[in-house]
Amino acid sequence: MTHTVIVTDSTADIPEELAKKHGIHVIPLRLQIGEESLLDGVEISAKEFYDRLDKATELPTTSQPSPADYVRVYEQIQQEHPGASILSIHISSGLSGTYQSALIAKSMMEENLDLTVVDSLSASYGFGLLVVQAARLASEGMAVEDIVVAVEQLRKERKLYFLVDTLEYLQKGGRIGKAAALFGTLLNIKPILSIDPEGIIYAVEKVRGRNKAVARMIELFQQDLGNIEKINVAVGHTANPASAESFLAELSGHFKLEEVVLTNVGPVVGTHVGRGTIAVFIWPA
Repeated sequence: MTHTVIVTDSTADIPEELAKKHGIHVIPLRLQIGEESLLDGVEISAKEFYDRLDKATELPTTSQPSPADYVRVYEQIQQEHPGASILSIHISSGLSGTYQSALIAKSMMEENLDLTVVDSLSASYGFGLLVVQAARLASEGMAVEDIVVAVEQLRKERKLYFLVDTLEYLQKGGRIGKAAALFGTLLNIKPILSIDPEGIIYAVEKVRGRNKAVARMIELFQQDLGNIEKINVAVGHTANPASAESFLAELSGHFKLEEVVLTNVGPVVGTHVGRGTIAVFIWPA
């Protein structure tokens, strides 16, 4: 039976204990904050990032791992697991060049390496949950091509929404104009975001007031899931687990929760959405 090793990048926002439990190799992206260049999740935590983001006068920038970074990890896996297959799953190509970097790395490796690179067409734990499921299936001995099919099916079943607390970071990142951001802030507008089939973030609705926005998110999930009552759920927060637990309490009044994961919306996505964001990922139990 061929062993399959799962690789991803830090934008998957997989809790460290889950990544370790399933033997997932996580390649960090890099953050540029002022003059400092820091490895996401290695040299700066989510809490440290959001504390610094609050005080930043300029928006931090991010950069994907280089092909050489991937090559080092792939070669390490080859040494530790001779003959193993590698399945490398990454943030949407519509949001980052991370997937392209992995493809370039593949072209630099030996032709006999069994390496499959997948564009998740998603972000944060929206694809982190796919990576975890891939690792579970790999541990059961499922072949790579079958894992890819199963993960793609799960991606189609999974539903996700982000609730943004402020328009400030969307404006700083060039997603909306300054006037629109100011007007929206005065009206207490809370945008609900999602990711389209091409892997691009878009605004689903704009709701006045956070309580109404939370209620609307739950309504959207009910519409998406139809008669499904039992769900798995992951809630991403910006280093504020109490906000995630509060959303779970609201959600539990409408669905029976099976697997529950709390995680941080990492610095890469956080650069564009800011503190106070809640990201909710639901898939059938």
